[in-house]
Amino acid sequence: MKRTANKLLTLILVAAPLAAEEPANKPKPGDMVLVPGAVFTMGHPESTDMPPHKVQISTFWMDTFEVTNAEYHAFCEATGHQPPVFWGLERFRSSLDYPDHPVIGVSNSSAKKYAEWAGKRLPNEAEWEFAARGGMTNLRFDNSDEITIEDANYKKTDNDGPVAVGSYRPNGYGLYDMIGNAREHVADFWSVFEGNPEVILEDPKGPEDGHWRVIRGGGWFSGAMCNGVSSRNVLASNWSDFNVGFRCAKDIEEDHETEGLEDD
Repeated sequence: MKRTANKLLTLILVAAPLAAEEPANKPKPGDMVLVPGAVFTMGHPESTDMPPHKVQISTFWMDTFEVTNAEYHAFCEATGHQPPVFWGLERFRSSLDYPDHPVIGVSNSSAKKYAEWAGKRLPNEAEWEFAARGGMTNLRFDNSDEITIEDANYKKTDNDGPVAVGSYRPNGYGLYDMIGNAREHVADFWSVFEGNPEVILEDPKGPEDGHWRVIRGGGWFSGAMCNGVSSRNVLASNWSDFNVGFRCAKDIEEDHETEGLEDD
């Protein structure tokens, strides 16, 4: 009796921050990384809405890549959901001609429906920032206080649109495009942190309701500073944007390691 090797190769187990190097066997869209829980400092000293404060994050799964055009198209075909707002526009590389590019033009509401269909969920804002930091602390980006055109797809790279997921280096947790390529929807409604920065918040999920949903990180149309790991902005739940995509998360209680294993 032996486990199916191909199933196990789709998982990347990260118990501690790794060097941001290209893996020998590059993961595929749909793969997930196990992000180890820890206490970290969320926010940035220059932020007026999210100043530094301590947060405890539980271990969770995070999509290695942003959800792609091909993945989202499969969801639309299976459920009858409407395609993204910019679907078919060459300008935004939003079609099956670009299957491995991040899907954009999807609202937060539609992203949540995709995540549920895929057996996942949207990450909350604290999870997203913790994952984006890749194990690094006190830095504006995931490995430095500066960003270059070698680090990510952002406005200065002049790609003039999203590129295939994984075109740039991964961060310390093995996650790609947490900075650049597409901004990303998260589950939280917008809020301003006004609590005690030394009190550790455990897995915060934001307000229970609101009008604006948070989007995190930067994208191909974003300037350098908007790509920082603490950068945040908003969209209404039903709004879409040509610079915004998403990725999914999953609770650790869902057992990826045993799911789908079989005897030979």
